[in-house]
Amino acid sequence: MTSPRLPIGVVGAGAMGAGIAQVAAVHGHEVVVADALPAALARARSGHEKAMAREVEKGRLTPDDAKAVLARLTYVHGVSDHELSPMAGCAMVIEAIVERLDAKQELLRTLERVVASECILASNTSSLSIAALAGACTHKHRVVGVHFFNPAPVMPLVEIIPAITTTTAVASAAQALAVSWKKTTVMAADTPGFIVNRVARPFYGEALRLREEGAADCATIDWAMRTVGGFRMGPFELMDFIGHDVNFAVTRSVFDSMFHDPRYRPSLQQQRLVEAGWLGRKTGRGFYDYAEGVPTPVPVEDPVLAQRIVDRVLAMLVNEAVEAVHLRIASVADVELAMTTGVNYPKGLLAWGDAIGPAIVLDRLQAMQDDTGDDRYRPSVRLRRAVQTGASLLDERRF
Repeated sequence: MTSPRLPIGVVGAGAMGAGIAQVAAVHGHEVVVADALPAALARARSGHEKAMAREVEKGRLTPDDAKAVLARLTYVHGVSDHELSPMAGCAMVIEAIVERLDAKQELLRTLERVVASECILASNTSSLSIAALAGACTHKHRVVGVHFFNPAPVMPLVEIIPAITTTTAVASAAQALAVSWKKTTVMAADTPGFIVNRVARPFYGEALRLREEGAADCATIDWAMRTVGGFRMGPFELMDFIGHDVNFAVTRSVFDSMFHDPRYRPSLQQQRLVEAGWLGRKTGRGFYDYAEGVPTPVPVEDPVLAQRIVDRVLAMLVNEAVEAVHLRIASVADVELAMTTGVNYPKGLLAWGDAIGPAIVLDRLQAMQDDTGDDRYRPSVRLRRAVQTGASLLDERRF
């Protein structure tokens, strides 16, 4: 159904779609890239040419190999039935358009009228329900989530998300295809945020809460998470890098989809940045001001304060990873793999929780819940049981 040489379609020529198309073309597929905007297609084509030039310059591809990759890429303007007709022979079409359920559903309905009955329809959504996407289709069994991370040619992780309607054969074929592209795959349940975007919410959310409370400023929290926590970027610089429009939308989507569970409550401060158009690096202003000549804020390099910050954020992250296992969103192994390869955390969170001590993590959460009365800090049942039984958080067994 999806052998490594069968044609692949990608709808959406933004950074993510262009990156996915590049990965497929590099691995020998003929790839049809479609977008409603000519400018997006032009940027994708230019980006592919520059990427191949870099590969040649670094000696990873010969000039002939680079030309062959570019020759396998076809660019199509438009997303109507007629305009998408070049995808009729594709074995899989991956949509990577705007993160709106109605837009994605409409596209999938159009694709169903174009592609063959055995073609897999995959969505690169980061947080929308795969079941809801499949619900728009006549052949629901062939719709599956295939979530890449940005930049797709570089980031190794792909989350495979079958809906309740997806057949095992389709999910397995999608996973096998990603593996043939040298990607690391994890299998996630069709729940809000899947693995990475759900488990990572406290990295942003608790940092935002610390700032809102006046416990520390952005620069200090970022410094603490880098120097004491070992993270590559602090939460505020990472949110500025991702873009607040994107980061806030994912948080809001998870919060709404989880029936307003306080664990995932969005930040009013971040909403105000979005409303003001201060989206981060791409607009020159977010939590930090990136205008030329503006000095970089200086953190308060207090090791005691830094440890308190890290302890609090880590307790929330570990708890969320434990809860993901408890609710069977993913296996222990896949949760650890997803967080170390999808967002480059310095350690798997479950192993990290074991290293800290499950009882210590539980005590920190209970203390915060008692202090604030906020249910966002409620400990996972699985964490409580691990402490009661002395089990490792890495234990795959149910307890």
